[in-house]
Amino acid sequence: MSIHHILKAYWGHYNFRPLQEDIIRSVLNGKDALALMPTGGGKSLCFQVPAMAKEGLCLVISPLIALMKDQVDNLRKKGITAFAIYSGMTRKEVINILKLATNSNCKFLYVSPERLETNLFQEYLPALDINLIAVDEAHCISQWGYDFRPPYLRIAALREELPGIPILALTASATPAVQKDICEKLNFNDPAIFSRSFERPNLSYSVFTVDSKINKITEILQKVTGSSIVYCKSRKRTKEISDLLNMHGITADFYHAGLPQEERMRKQTAWINNAVRTIVCTNAFGMGIDKPDVRVVVHADVPDCLENYYQEAGRAGRDEKKSYAVLLYDHKELIDLQQLPDIRFPTLESIRLVYEALMNYLQIPSGSGEGNYYNFDFTDFVKKFRIDINLAIYAIKALEQEGWCSYSEQIFLPSRIQFVTNKSWLYQFENDNPKLEPLIKTLLRTYEGIFDIPVSIHEKNIAYLLRREEADIIPDLKRLHANAIIEYIPKKDSPQIYLMLNRVRTESLRINMAAYDKRKQQFIERINKIQEYIHVSKQCRSQFIAAYFGDDKTKPCGICDNCLKQKDHGLSADEFDTIMQSVFKIIRQQPVPSEALPQQLPGIKKEKLYKVLDFLQSENKIYIDKEGYIKPA
Repeated sequence: MSIHHILKAYWGHYNFRPLQEDIIRSVLNGKDALALMPTGGGKSLCFQVPAMAKEGLCLVISPLIALMKDQVDNLRKKGITAFAIYSGMTRKEVINILKLATNSNCKFLYVSPERLETNLFQEYLPALDINLIAVDEAHCISQWGYDFRPPYLRIAALREELPGIPILALTASATPAVQKDICEKLNFNDPAIFSRSFERPNLSYSVFTVDSKINKITEILQKVTGSSIVYCKSRKRTKEISDLLNMHGITADFYHAGLPQEERMRKQTAWINNAVRTIVCTNAFGMGIDKPDVRVVVHADVPDCLENYYQEAGRAGRDEKKSYAVLLYDHKELIDLQQLPDIRFPTLESIRLVYEALMNYLQIPSGSGEGNYYNFDFTDFVKKFRIDINLAIYAIKALEQEGWCSYSEQIFLPSRIQFVTNKSWLYQFENDNPKLEPLIKTLLRTYEGIFDIPVSIHEKNIAYLLRREEADIIPDLKRLHANAIIEYIPKKDSPQIYLMLNRVRTESLRINMAAYDKRKQQFIERINKIQEYIHVSKQCRSQFIAAYFGDDKTKPCGICDNCLKQKDHGLSADEFDTIMQSVFKIIRQQPVPSEALPQQLPGIKKEKLYKVLDFLQSENKIYIDKEGYIKPA
């Protein structure tokens, strides 16, 4: 089928969004490509459609387990065969999926980057008929990106195993330096780079300094009806603000990564279905959620970089209707922000102290631990070892980035069962334990292959089939396990530490300090940029954000707080843009004395011209030399 037939047959659309078709055709022509598309801009179609148009399967590399599961479920609903391999699966489960992907009509195989260099994956790689490699959240591959993840560096090694297979890298936000780094790290040769404009003409950005944030949030949500998100930095604040909004008659709920999996899903579903108007959350919320009718996103705390702010604010107004992104701050926050680099980047000595405490807490002997998961209660850890909570968080983050371990708060490992007895003994056991026979029969009828490999099960589903309560089923499963009839591994939805390397002596722990220090400097620059965004008073906020990502063609939006102030002074965004272009057209040819410029622009009122000149000078776009000549900066 043609790509347009595929789009209609599987996704029900007649036309592609801007850039989608160009990216797809580039992939089909075998070119490496980097695609920068905003959150909710339809990135996944850019690899899903060409993969459907070619023989073989698309290997999708993604760091987000929830997003992988969501995309696999959506593809299967369309009748497309897709599988996912991610952290937490047993070896047998991974083998089963790799066999299915090899021997079936599988079109998409989603993997976490950690899986790529495992011996097991390498063993099956030649048999996978891969036609395209899609790298989602590609900014993670850049050491200078805001979310660097070392396992992404392994992706380039695939090129040696799969010569001639194109790679499509996708991200919603990357500065020009990060874009360049992505292309280098993936060994791109003459890549096609596609970038949607960072302009959001329907999204009004504004910034307020306030004494009472809850009063301002309430005021905003009372003025702007419809679905909304309020982002906070701490879990505690999500509940506090949610409770206060409910007291003001605004239906709200709170969400963070520390909640149990089922509770998170319940809250998320209620908000998506508009049973709850406002979700108050940490930045753990939002990835992969497609809700187009969000009318307002409020940041109750200042984010630490423009990349995160742009992605989170961009969850408003995906239906292209008028929406609002509001950032609230107080002066103490800005002082705290300046101190953040030293907190986020602890010293090597501090990292080693946390590492030693972590290994002791998990009771891991020296020289062991590699490849294992460990339940990890973060609160209990910092309490028992009397470690500052921020030091613990960022030391573990540093250990992750250096490839020592990984820490996941949102991991969910479903319960697994495998029959480990032979059929004759099972028959005898059923005769001796008639009360357990219905459970045994239900397991055998419901889960194919349960004698050969561990299969994921849901206790709630088994209870429904047996017309019993879930609480009554679990003791019976444990009885079968105790009697060596089955191996029953209960589900895990608690945080997990995964060790990538064996425990070493504390003084042997190594960190690449040159790269570490450079990342710290990059972080300082990002903090300075978000503060600059807060304080900018004359430039269009949409233009400011777009320029940060290398998009210098965006026009003033006319609807942000700064553009509206310009209008209040009798200068529209279009007028401002026209005057600015006229000024640059003249001074780029030759410098002009400031008093002579109005004569060269006779159709423009002097007061409007001077407002534009003041703005351009304050933003270092122009300067006036000692002789009074206006020159481009």
